[in-house]
Amino acid sequence: MSTSIAAQLAYEIAPAPSFPTFPLNQWYVAALSSELKDKPVGRTLLGKPVVIFRAANGQVAALEDRCCHRALPLSNGTLEEGRLRCGYHGLLFNGEGKCVEIPGQDKIPSKAKVPVYQVRERDHLVWIWFGNPDNLVPNCEPPEYDVHSSGKYVFDGSVYHYDAPYQLIHDNLMDLSHLGYVHLKTIGGNARIHMNAEMKVESDDSTVRVVRYMLDSVPPPTYTAAYPFKGNVDRWQEIEFHVSHLRIWTGAVDANTSAMDDPNRGGFHMRGFHGVTPETETTSHYFWTMATNPISDPEATKAKVIEQTILTFDEDKQVIEAQYANMCRFGERPLIDIHVDVGANRARKIIERLRTGD
Repeated sequence: MSTSIAAQLAYEIAPAPSFPTFPLNQWYVAALSSELKDKPVGRTLLGKPVVIFRAANGQVAALEDRCCHRALPLSNGTLEEGRLRCGYHGLLFNGEGKCVEIPGQDKIPSKAKVPVYQVRERDHLVWIWFGNPDNLVPNCEPPEYDVHSSGKYVFDGSVYHYDAPYQLIHDNLMDLSHLGYVHLKTIGGNARIHMNAEMKVESDDSTVRVVRYMLDSVPPPTYTAAYPFKGNVDRWQEIEFHVSHLRIWTGAVDANTSAMDDPNRGGFHMRGFHGVTPETETTSHYFWTMATNPISDPEATKAKVIEQTILTFDEDKQVIEAQYANMCRFGERPLIDIHVDVGANRARKIIERLRTGD
């Protein structure tokens, strides 16, 4: 949708969040497409209560989660042929936030509408735009993620709610050296190899890329459950940080059978999408999918990978929430950095620059 067309729309665009903590003029993940079924989804995103649903035309819609009549959350209501019925007095709203029916009343006041958020559905992901007051209309399209749509992989995913700030999740995903300690039963492996892995870090104004190699290592349980390795493997971890999400490509080949920098290398692949969207300054939504490339029995292999992924992310969630609870308990105490923190620290600098405009 062009800016000139959007500026002429009759419905009201929702205002920018009031929290200064988060970078604006960004697309954030609001939902997985698979979540939008027969009920509206209510969610607080960047401090703003939003209700998300699939409208009558099949497009995803997002409204302020507040009925303009008596302020009940619209997410408490029901869907009727792609329109949202308030659960208090039955006002019916379309995907543009306009009230189209008031039970028992023919005339609908012109002010009977609720603010609308700009959303896009792409590659099985639902993105929502949060702009500053000068950029309420998106100036770009949301990112592509063709891992979901290329047909080369099978995937599934889910959503976590974290009682922790979103940047602690970034820190965890940017530093995979913790796998050898936190994920011994799933994707871990030898802790010493993880801590001493060859690592390269590159960054620009908006992204950070971390590449780690662990050659001639024992494959972890998740890998051997999904792929018939012959013995030791050469493992890779490629992490791409973007402000609103991370893409992590991990996997392995039988040792000494493929170059680690070959983009078409074979073996076992896990391609993870990690949409990290702040709920408030101290809580977060974590939208994830995991894709893999089975060589046989795709559904069974996918089921194994997803089961192992859930176990892994449960472990991460426990660690991160305990970490934040302890940070709150001890207050503003200094922390040290070690060699594995380079990528996470660069990501934090990008967030701070975009947040403050410096």
